[in-house]
Amino acid sequence: MRKAAGVASAGWLGFVILHHLLTGRFWLWLIPDMIPPALYLAVPVTLLAAARCRGRAALLAAGSLLLGAAHAGLNPAALTAPDGPPPPGAVRVFSWNTEYWHQDDDPRAFYRFLTEQHADVYVLQEYLNWVGDRPREVDDLAALRRAFPGYHLAAEGELVTVSRFPITAVRRVGPAVTLGPRPSWQAAFDLAKILRTDLRIGAATLSVYNVHIPAQYVLNENPFTSRFYTELRGRDERRAAQFGGLLADLAANPSAALVSGDFNSTGAMGELRPLFDRLTSANTANRSLYPTSWYAGVLPLWQLDWTFTRGVDVHTSELPDPRGLSDHRPQSLSISLA
Repeated sequence: MRKAAGVASAGWLGFVILHHLLTGRFWLWLIPDMIPPALYLAVPVTLLAAARCRGRAALLAAGSLLLGAAHAGLNPAALTAPDGPPPPGAVRVFSWNTEYWHQDDDPRAFYRFLTEQHADVYVLQEYLNWVGDRPREVDDLAALRRAFPGYHLAAEGELVTVSRFPITAVRRVGPAVTLGPRPSWQAAFDLAKILRTDLRIGAATLSVYNVHIPAQYVLNENPFTSRFYTELRGRDERRAAQFGGLLADLAANPSAALVSGDFNSTGAMGELRPLFDRLTSANTANRSLYPTSWYAGVLPLWQLDWTFTRGVDVHTSELPDPRGLSDHRPQSLSISLA
């Protein structure tokens, strides 16, 4: 038993070391990157218990705990996050991956859910349907305008941003800058995974980046074929192009910024490091110690949906129940320009 615990502890420590070295740097690590971040805490704690906190196995397990704790998805800011109401005049933002719009849901329930949020800005992804194995364009902008009279709207591909504040500019970011003036919907879907809208809020400008980074893996793909690895590497390249375009646009943009959406990335994945380093995560205002936003079956173990800000104060940040309308929890925030 003691020998087995030692082998397991050494193996897990090796995995954690490889994660530090390879995440965000080597395309093949996209598969190990899919594990629930909680395992970086749960596994070494279990190994420590198995080793009864003694001997070489316990030292190895403690080492993996120290190395992996920062990747475990814990949100220590929850202990000091504000718990009062947002100040007067705060802007309400609602960001959500809708899971194929209302393809399999009652449209009335869908729009009722949106309007009940009473948000000033809606940042919505997956404005599309999925038929067979292909995305399909939907035409629901008229319904959106009826649901939000007086709001301003920007849409491209699968991304829609709805704002009570005037939209002063709409800009393509990343690979989408190569699109022509009137691209096909399919071309926009393929390349436009970040939609920037500049909003005029009082005398200031807030750049809202609506983000849906491509998924690194689709569950029905067969890992025992060469095509699987070709596609995995291609997905890594497409993800890197979107992240690179986002960072470049942010660097050239002097305005306050809110970057929000479905990143298809956990906080343990290297692709998010530059955003954590350069911006502030809205989790600093979230009162959950282990915030999660995506369900795999019935297990909400992953946070894939994030909001990052610059020049913005986040007063509240929550991940409310989507009421069965999506497999993603929405992000509900209140903010003020700093």
